[in-house]
Amino acid sequence: MVPHFLPLLTGAPHGSRRSLLAAGGAGASALVLGGILNPSLAAAATGTRAAKAGLPSTIGTASFTSVPPNVDDRVTVPDGYTHDVLVRWGDPVTKDAPRFDPYRQTPESAASQFGYNCDYVGVIEITSETAVLVANNEYTDEQLMFPRDVYDDATIKKIAMASHGMSVVQIERGRRPGSWKQSDHRRARLNRRVTADTPFEVVGPAAGDARLRTAADPSGRRVLGTFANCAGGTTPWGTILSGDENFNGYFDKSGALDSRYTESYARYGINGVGRGWKDVDPRFDLTIEPHEPFRFGYIVEVDPLDPRSTPRKHSMLGRLKHEGANVTIATDGRAVVYMGDDERGDYVYKFVSRDKFDPDTSQTARRHNLGLLTRGTLYVARFTGDGSGDGEYDGQGEWIALTSDTVSHVEDMSVSDVLINTRLAADKVSPTKMDRPEDIESNPVNGKIYCALTNNSSRGSKFATDEANPLASSMVRSALDAPLASASGNRNGYVLELTEDQNDHTSTAFLWCLMLVCGDPQAPETYFAGYPKQLVSPISCPDNVAFDAVGNLWISTDGNALGSNDGLFRVPVAGPERGNVRQFLTVPIGAETCGPLVSTDQMSVFVAVQHPGETDGATFENPSSTWPNVGAFPRPSIVVAYSR
Repeated sequence: MVPHFLPLLTGAPHGSRRSLLAAGGAGASALVLGGILNPSLAAAATGTRAAKAGLPSTIGTASFTSVPPNVDDRVTVPDGYTHDVLVRWGDPVTKDAPRFDPYRQTPESAASQFGYNCDYVGVIEITSETAVLVANNEYTDEQLMFPRDVYDDATIKKIAMASHGMSVVQIERGRRPGSWKQSDHRRARLNRRVTADTPFEVVGPAAGDARLRTAADPSGRRVLGTFANCAGGTTPWGTILSGDENFNGYFDKSGALDSRYTESYARYGINGVGRGWKDVDPRFDLTIEPHEPFRFGYIVEVDPLDPRSTPRKHSMLGRLKHEGANVTIATDGRAVVYMGDDERGDYVYKFVSRDKFDPDTSQTARRHNLGLLTRGTLYVARFTGDGSGDGEYDGQGEWIALTSDTVSHVEDMSVSDVLINTRLAADKVSPTKMDRPEDIESNPVNGKIYCALTNNSSRGSKFATDEANPLASSMVRSALDAPLASASGNRNGYVLELTEDQNDHTSTAFLWCLMLVCGDPQAPETYFAGYPKQLVSPISCPDNVAFDAVGNLWISTDGNALGSNDGLFRVPVAGPERGNVRQFLTVPIGAETCGPLVSTDQMSVFVAVQHPGETDGATFENPSSTWPNVGAFPRPSIVVAYSR
């Protein structure tokens, strides 16, 4: 665009999306759905070093030889490791799903099979041997999905709508330690698809607002579908958060646009040029239904443990191009959610709940926790630099309140105004325009917040530089063996490290630094937390972040500007190895590395391989990739890597 491996913790500090979701505070019960949380992992998650906790040498502590940059059409892992393809586009999900055949796709079959272009990955353990996996299906690439002259235009669009959304798949441990496989879909009662037509309930203060009401839904509380879902998070109460990210690109027009919404449409990039879905569903025609886009751009919540439940859209978390959302529980018990708005020049956000998390395992406690994200305060971040004299990009910051669930803090805007037009509200309070803030989450070991700032080619031109966004030019490579050359803007991205005041996630003040200035170690602008540059792997365009039990940061990339395939990297954040970027995995030609997840037992690394073969001119008949090599065309898939 990530823990995600949740043994249904009931304890306090909780590291969210792709991190180790095995963090329990002192006195936390740390119960699992199928057993007891490994106590050594709980100790690590509360700050105890691996040696003191007695952790064995696993994925966080094992040494490996870095995977070199490459352009191979395969998943590459270090010597001593292997990987399996766990689930692919088109694999059966629901009980009645047919076997995948690219020449016999239908909207009905697509809605019962694993969706296209998997991004976020979350896993919730059911027993010690079984779990349920949830993946986003962000978007479709019709040129790679459909053979020429087999389908009519309307059918292609309907299949594409069914291939968006989310996939819920039960999995079980394989024969080898660290391996996993799909459970038999015919007996997997939790398996489920969420598509562009799945009913959602809108919750929070903006639910029912006039701008959310349509001809099909005069209540403004029932929305069909989620799409353009990028990252996500797993909550301490066992649900999955995702977000409507690039939703603006799904709405067409058949005539003039409603002049009442000119400013709002423009701020969100809504121009009536979409994917043509209006031809099969009139709600995507802005001329006919100008309110439909106001029903997208929210964080969505899905309960993978209850396939009959209705997913929800959280208006209290604001309407943005949400990359994802990640929950941690503050020391006072309140839920804190960190979020990035993935656009050049947009902002970093935080939500603090009004009510406290209930660690009890009862259904009453779970119902209470399901309401935590509907009441509280939404903030946006301002970063201030302290000058370049210390040789680092760092400084102080503040969280600026935008609105609570009852009181707006933005002049001339109501609570609903702020939550529906969050970008316009944030513009009024002068936060810092960042370089594509994507995945952001709390490290369960040290409590610090880490944010991937992917890139911004317009920094230094459209957007002025500042200490938090310092580069007006970067060194890139046009090919793997090409020389470094200068390009405008921030082409390789940063990793931001944020420390809340007193390590209190509800605080309104923080310190920050750019822990990584990404790029080629030979480039003069790069910085790796002070670690010797000649010893690190090149890294470009960080997108998603994750953590292991000892607090190492794992980074997946999207859009490598150094001529290599994208990859997954492990980076210590403390001690003498802080900043030692080591590449653990690379993905095939044209693919993006997504959804990194380190399993609770630290034996498995899950990765979503999104859009393999998505290169200029590639088609179903003439692909640039055939990975995972089960046919003559590429299939986005989730893989799991583990030690041999």
